[in-house]
Amino acid sequence: MNEKQRVFVTGGAGFIGSNLVARLLDRGCEVTVLDNLSRFGTPSNLEWLRDRAGHGRFHFVQGDVTDEKSLLPLVQKADAVFHLAAQVAVTSSVQNPRRDFLDNAYGTFNLLEAVRQSRHQPILIYASTNKVYGGMQGVRVLEEEKRYCLPDFPFGIPETFPLDFHSPYGCSKGAADQYVHDYSRIYGLRTVVLRQSCIYGYRQFGLEDQGWLAWFIIACLKRRPITIYGDGKQARDVLFIEDLLEAYEGVVDGIERTSGKIYNIGGGPLNILSVWCEFGEMLAALLGRRVQVTYADWRPGDQEVFVSDIRKAEAEFGWRPQCGVSTGVGQLFSWIQNNLHLFSKMK
Repeated sequence: MNEKQRVFVTGGAGFIGSNLVARLLDRGCEVTVLDNLSRFGTPSNLEWLRDRAGHGRFHFVQGDVTDEKSLLPLVQKADAVFHLAAQVAVTSSVQNPRRDFLDNAYGTFNLLEAVRQSRHQPILIYASTNKVYGGMQGVRVLEEEKRYCLPDFPFGIPETFPLDFHSPYGCSKGAADQYVHDYSRIYGLRTVVLRQSCIYGYRQFGLEDQGWLAWFIIACLKRRPITIYGDGKQARDVLFIEDLLEAYEGVVDGIERTSGKIYNIGGGPLNILSVWCEFGEMLAALLGRRVQVTYADWRPGDQEVFVSDIRKAEAEFGWRPQCGVSTGVGQLFSWIQNNLHLFSKMK
């Protein structure tokens, strides 16, 4: 991506969005952000972006993707659109499935229509999720001492694995995932779907129901109680934010090849971490003390293990993660520790 490009980012004041916007501004791009600022931490991220933005190259619109009339004028000005705005928690989707549907499925449909109706139809990158694969019932899972693993999928779950939307969140994100993919086939839009897996990093205001890596660090540093849902052996491939941004740039720069494609984007088999049995030990080492936790029942739709097969992304646009788990967790820990004042009003 280069300084001549105009980029529109929905959810651009969120964790991933603010990091993406900062990188785009550093590249010299002109960036317009749409965000409703409903999530904790977004006002702080917005202030941070405004402080670093070049004159006239950063534009903020407080709004929502559910407002279809506001989208077309914003899309008309863009060369590329990153759609990151979403309701992001399975638990919240179970509590309020209508809101989840409106934010994720309906909001994405509105954006697709705006792109389709725009004069030059910009590139559209959609942040999907590994939750579209559901609980993966029927897949053989092996329980090891500190984590679950997938013995029949040593490279992880590929993009060809059957979809099985589980939970309202899985349904809404999955429906949007398929709409974005099909608008490429039916209308010829240049869309790319990225099924992301456990992204973590700077400016992540994690909460108990979403962003577990950041939440556990925040809770430990603020001495908040921690609840582990399940047995703590649930395993995920985790991906540091800078590696995700490299993937974003890669699919845009290689759009002639990536257009219309779906990619799993995660840490892959070299960056697996169990939710507590392994991560808890890492935190104890960083803190210099053990952390006491309580255990509760598994959450609906929670996967015992998920690992992304990321070989397609490497083969088609040369991407693979560069930041290992211990390095990335250490960097996130340091950032939160040095910015605890930002979390003072967190409930």
